[in-house]
Amino acid sequence: MFLAINELKHSRFRYLMVGAIITLIAWLAFLLAGLANGLVADTGAALLDMKADHLIFQSNVRLFIHRSVLPEAMVNEVRELPGVTAATPLGHLTIVVTRASDSDQIDVTVLAIDPTGFLAPAIIEGESLVSAPEGGIVVDESMKRRGVQLGDTLRITGAEMELTVIGFTAGQTYNHIPVIFMDLLRWRSLKFAAPGSDRGVVDPVSIIAVQMDEAAATQVAATLSGVEIVTPKVALDHLPGYKEEQSSILMIEVFLFVIAAFIVAVFFYVITLQKTNQFGVLKAFGASTGFLARGLIGQVLCLSLIGIGLGALLTYSVAAIMPESIPFNLAREIVVNYSAVLLLVALGGALLSLRQIATIDPLIAIGRID
Repeated sequence: MFLAINELKHSRFRYLMVGAIITLIAWLAFLLAGLANGLVADTGAALLDMKADHLIFQSNVRLFIHRSVLPEAMVNEVRELPGVTAATPLGHLTIVVTRASDSDQIDVTVLAIDPTGFLAPAIIEGESLVSAPEGGIVVDESMKRRGVQLGDTLRITGAEMELTVIGFTAGQTYNHIPVIFMDLLRWRSLKFAAPGSDRGVVDPVSIIAVQMDEAAATQVAATLSGVEIVTPKVALDHLPGYKEEQSSILMIEVFLFVIAAFIVAVFFYVITLQKTNQFGVLKAFGASTGFLARGLIGQVLCLSLIGIGLGALLTYSVAAIMPESIPFNLAREIVVNYSAVLLLVALGGALLSLRQIATIDPLIAIGRID
């Protein structure tokens, strides 16, 4: 480290440029990670955060919640099966609402629940559906950005129905739009308003949320017919466009890491070539290849750690001033994991320079000094 630190002090501008490049790469990596994680939350927070271990769908609907229809009587049937802790129905519908005070249209996802069941959302303001008057709903707090307040009346476009906002919850979005929670009866009058749309199912629901372990899920799947049982994460993976969205971001991140390795490798390789004579002299005076290699690794570690730290600091600074409408969520474990990957990428990129140091012949290097 003595050699590494002294060389960093001697050639400050050169290594400042390398550190700046590493900082920018780390900054971009953290920004992409935060946006990717934010998109995941914005796409399926309502699924991932629900207190359900498994979801029961109608079979042959490709796990599309908007196409699944099951009888509510199946909920009681599931509750009685061994290993099932709790089961509750869930209805789904996408609608457009407007505030009574203006004509601003808001796309929302309706999740119909049993207000006394385990899917009832945590209330951060107002009251829950348990004590809700007829037409009362609980909405995600993101609707406040559209001007929605407690007590507001929302009109459903295309239906003669009005809903009153009685409470707010947090972190409840589905397919990038806010969720509103209502009772099952009102949801059925919306979802199955057209004759025959319930497919002859008595008291239809979309899916059934269940609390049970994997062993019980296997037994339930063998007992019930015409259903598919998956975890909420698997259900989210089948949401149209979700996998494609995540795959695109993943490919960008992979290319970013490859480019980072290439840039670091080229920078340090060029610097190593410029110092061939000096390395030759040091070897002639008895410096081992390991000593010189440790100096190079020390430089890479110092520059990488400082650059990654500054990249994380810049990312959190930008996140603090980002508009709330941009989905961004950079968890601490993501920063740690990405920092480790970036550090390994930087060290991997320095391997080419280590090979160059090992092949330096001190006699040839000294002979080139004029």
